[in-house]
Amino acid sequence: MIETQTSKPTEPGSRYRYVVLAMLILAYTFNFLDRQILGILKEPIKAELGLTDTQLGLMGGIFFALLYTTLGVPIAWLADRVSRTWIMTVALTLWSGFTAACGLAGGFWSLALARLGVGIGEAGGVAPAYSLISDYFPKHQRARALAAYSFGIPIGSAAGILFGGLIAAAVDWRMAFIAVGLAGLVLAPIFKWVVKDPVRGGLDRDPALPVPTTPAPAPSLAAVAKVLLPKPSFWLLAFGAACSSVCGYGVAFWLPSFFMRSLHLSLVETSLYYSAISLFGGVAGMWLGGTLADRFGGKSKAAYALVPAACFLAALPCFFLAMNTKVLAAAFLLFLIPTGLNLAWLGPILTAAQHLAPASMRSTASAMFLLVNNLFGIAVGLWFFGFMSDQLAPRFGAESMRYAIYSGLGFYLISVVLLVFASRRLARDWVD
Repeated sequence: MIETQTSKPTEPGSRYRYVVLAMLILAYTFNFLDRQILGILKEPIKAELGLTDTQLGLMGGIFFALLYTTLGVPIAWLADRVSRTWIMTVALTLWSGFTAACGLAGGFWSLALARLGVGIGEAGGVAPAYSLISDYFPKHQRARALAAYSFGIPIGSAAGILFGGLIAAAVDWRMAFIAVGLAGLVLAPIFKWVVKDPVRGGLDRDPALPVPTTPAPAPSLAAVAKVLLPKPSFWLLAFGAACSSVCGYGVAFWLPSFFMRSLHLSLVETSLYYSAISLFGGVAGMWLGGTLADRFGGKSKAAYALVPAACFLAALPCFFLAMNTKVLAAAFLLFLIPTGLNLAWLGPILTAAQHLAPASMRSTASAMFLLVNNLFGIAVGLWFFGFMSDQLAPRFGAESMRYAIYSGLGFYLISVVLLVFASRRLARDWVD
């Protein structure tokens, strides 16, 4: 796992960087495909294994997020020292293998442990990618590049919903897990062959200065914490994103159940309907957020927090309108808007998080940000909506998921407040 340093891939105008970005997007697509497939398969799993909504929320939430988030920091610390591409290859292999193992589960605990394994693998799949993108793309393109990388979220979510539902309807839910897991195992060696490690911080270095022949030693975890944790903008961005993720991850996980229970769609109809919403809404929203951040961020660093805040504020009423529209075609158009606005934060906030620490600390800084965002967003979000659905079921019956989702949308308002405060601190905490 020896890292090879080369300046060629980071040369301005190099087309290879777009090949790398495409491979990173593909890996992230499998990341979310394997993560989100449980969302569309919940109903047949629930029926066969006799699970409650709370158990399904725990399985998709804390059992996945616990090691996914906590292991992310030491793995990212390692990625600041050794080959990031090797780490991502091993991670892709692990999470794909455990996804296939989900298809062999016989009850709650065996499936929960398999999801725990998926989280262990995916812990090494994101922070190293953020660092690689920052070393392949110049500063004025990073928000768009990170937004493009984040296309893996809607593409992977849509693929998981579509193929998971179709395979489950044609065969069963177990085969859906096995098929997508095996596909990821095929991708892993191809990824390692194509993607190479660039010079760390090569595009942030003064071009008049020579490239050092020996890279500077990577800082310790304590050194990264000393730089990052005292900055108010780090905590405000992390918890602001986390509050939005409670809704983002939670609603994305439970909307298929809402469509089946409240709109009476079949598994196949839900797969086709929601995968299209996730794909088109998500991609449009991410590109909007990254483009606006690159456009206005050069004038004011505050834009990296204010653009997502405005999007969350606009998403809130859109969700209420969408969930109260009984005409499927109209609901489809209305769901596109908040789905896109919900994901517009990724480019701007990830760019800001990358610039709260020097280039040599970016993998670890990203993992610390993701620790807060995902441990709160995934673990709480998926459990919260499932728990609320079970609590509300005696009163609302099959409509309990509708009211559970209503109860969680207030997290958007908390996110907006935190991001507005973060916008006031970004300029002084920024590291070029």
